[in-house]
Amino acid sequence: MTGETIFALSSGGGRAAIAVVRVSGPGAGEALARIGGEALPEPRRATLRRFRAPGTSEPIDRGLALWFPAPGSATGEDMAEFHVHGGPAVLAALTGALAGMPGLRPAEPGEFTRRAFEAGRLDLTEAEGIADLVAAETEGQRRQALAQTEGGLHRLYDGWRERLMALRANVEAAIDFSDQELGDDPMAAAAPGLAALAAEIAAHLDDARRGERLREGFCIAIVGAPNTGKSSLLNRLAGRDAAIVSTRAGTTRDVVEVRLDLGGWPLTLADTAGLRESGDEIESEGVRRAMARAASADLSLVVFDAARWPEADPQSVALLGDALAVLNKTDLLAGPAPVAIAGCPARGVSCLTGEGIDGLLEALTDEIARRYAPGGAPVLTRARHRHAVIECRDALARAIAGPADERLAEELRLAARALGRITGRVDVEAVLDLVFRDFCIGK
Repeated sequence: MTGETIFALSSGGGRAAIAVVRVSGPGAGEALARIGGEALPEPRRATLRRFRAPGTSEPIDRGLALWFPAPGSATGEDMAEFHVHGGPAVLAALTGALAGMPGLRPAEPGEFTRRAFEAGRLDLTEAEGIADLVAAETEGQRRQALAQTEGGLHRLYDGWRERLMALRANVEAAIDFSDQELGDDPMAAAAPGLAALAAEIAAHLDDARRGERLREGFCIAIVGAPNTGKSSLLNRLAGRDAAIVSTRAGTTRDVVEVRLDLGGWPLTLADTAGLRESGDEIESEGVRRAMARAASADLSLVVFDAARWPEADPQSVALLGDALAVLNKTDLLAGPAPVAIAGCPARGVSCLTGEGIDGLLEALTDEIARRYAPGGAPVLTRARHRHAVIECRDALARAIAGPADERLAEELRLAARALGRITGRVDVEAVLDLVFRDFCIGK
């Protein structure tokens, strides 16, 4: 703690019915008393007050005052909240009054949550969960972030760390008291525990990056030959005209992206250039980017033209395999649409009439859930976590494969330290700025 008192708007920006300005630090009580014009209200009880600028007594607004004395506050410090009308002029007057008081300054991004961490109110994974909860755009992201704020990852990693420390204590006892009779060999006794923990960590890492993908969003590439209706499909799935549609082949030269919420899953749909050989330098680059996007996407929709059926573009067929096949323009078919293309199940749609689009959306939702839905156990949500868990896994592997001597105890120390960096149970000053820099100002 720096001893400084900070303040910031903690609700959303722009005009609103209600806005919340939060103050935290040793001067929070004085700020509330001077602007509220009366004695401090009862702790944790909303009290109606008329707020005035200190010194001039110029009225600012009439609203609610809340007082949270330390340590029973979100930051562990004295905290005050001003609930006022959310107009820009009201907020400018209130924050200006706070800025004019000695010892108060505007908060940095994430500084309230950082102070909560430093006060032991939460660990780093819970702090990151709060940031993800604020940024959540879909129901799936909200659920995952909420589980993290409630300590799911914290309990998992702390549990592993405690087991490692217990194993290390037994190993170091065997080393320090090697000349004494300790009963069962502590080195041998540690082996089953190390193997079990290593297996749990390996399973945790083998998760297809579900948590990271849900947090960051999934990418679905729409690929296929020119004029199969890829841009029309993007527009239908997005529910708006996001891409230019033309009967002229090769209209799409670059990747066109659209963000949407599909059944709680955050998606980026990417319309790509038509796949064909071309002497046009720009179109050839578009085709190269289309193939690269298909390779990096979480899922591809390979679009075929029903008007050319049963002829199928070989370049598009080569992209099937793990992709979903879509047969567009089924309104031009005289008979029923085929159920498979080159052995891959196909979804028949008409971007002109909308037929089959709802079924395709349902199939997409089911496919993403099948591949990436997290189970009951907490999942990795950030590259920082994954890197540290990999360090822990590697140290355990060296401990299991190495000799039963001082080096075993050192590998166990390194493994526990890697887990401690995730939750903040070690000296983590170097990672704090990385964790908190993405927060909004009032959080």
